[in-house]
Amino acid sequence: MTNKYMYFVANWKMFGDLRTLNSLDKVIKFSKNNKKNKLKIVYCPPNTLIRPLSRRLKKTKIEVGAQNCHHSYDYGAHTGQVNSTMLKNVGAKYVILGHSENRQLGETDNLINLKIKSAIKSGLKIIFCIGETLKERRQKKTNQILKRQIEKGLKSIKNKSKIIIAYEPVWSIGTGVIPKEAALTETISYIKSRFIKKYPIILYGGSVNSNNAEKLKKIPNINGFLIGGASQNSKKFIDIIQKTIN
Repeated sequence: MTNKYMYFVANWKMFGDLRTLNSLDKVIKFSKNNKKNKLKIVYCPPNTLIRPLSRRLKKTKIEVGAQNCHHSYDYGAHTGQVNSTMLKNVGAKYVILGHSENRQLGETDNLINLKIKSAIKSGLKIIFCIGETLKERRQKKTNQILKRQIEKGLKSIKNKSKIIIAYEPVWSIGTGVIPKEAALTETISYIKSRFIKKYPIILYGGSVNSNNAEKLKKIPNINGFLIGGASQNSKKFIDIIQKTIN
C-alpha cells in the first residue's frame, strides 16, 4: 500500500433493501473505533438505497457511491436512467463506471468516456473499472486491452484527480480465483506506467475475501480493494479490512 489512505469500496451490485442497512452498524462501529489507520470506506449500493444510506452514514467517515450513471449531464427522455447530477443530489460522492458486467451488456469505451466526463462535471469521484477477459489473458493481450480501455475511457480528460482506477480481471470476478503475485505485480506496474504526471489511486477487484487479503496487500502500488459479494456481509467486510491494515 503506497497511498495515504487505504480504500475499501463495497460494490453491493443488485442486493439489499432498507432492512439490510441495519447490518452496517458493525461497520460503523468499527470505523469509529479505528483511530490508528487512515481508511476510506465507500459503500456503493443500488440507487434505491443511496439516499437512506447517506443519511444513516451522515455522522460517520464512511462515504456513499453509485454503481453506474447515464452519460447525459442534463435531464432528458431516458426512461429508467439516472444521471450523475441526480446521484450527487441524493448523497453519492463516488460512482463506479466501466464495470465489466456493464461492458458485457454492450457498454463501449466511448460511452464510458462520456459517463466519466458527466460524473466529473457533477463533482463525483470516479471508480473506473478496467480488466481483461480470460480469453484475452490467454492470448497475452492484457496490456493491450488495458491500454485501450484507459486511453479511450479517459480521452480528452486533462484533470484526472477525481479518477480512481479499479483493476478487475473479468475472469477473476466471482470465481474465487485471483492472479498470481508476479503477474498482478506486473499488471499494476503497467497500469501505473500509463500515467505520466501523477499516478492515480489503484484498487484491485476480483474475488477479494478475507483469505486472500493478506496476500493481495503485499502487491506494490495497490491502494485498496473494490469488493463485491464479500462486502454484503459486514463481518466478512470487516475481516478483509482488518487483515489488510494489520
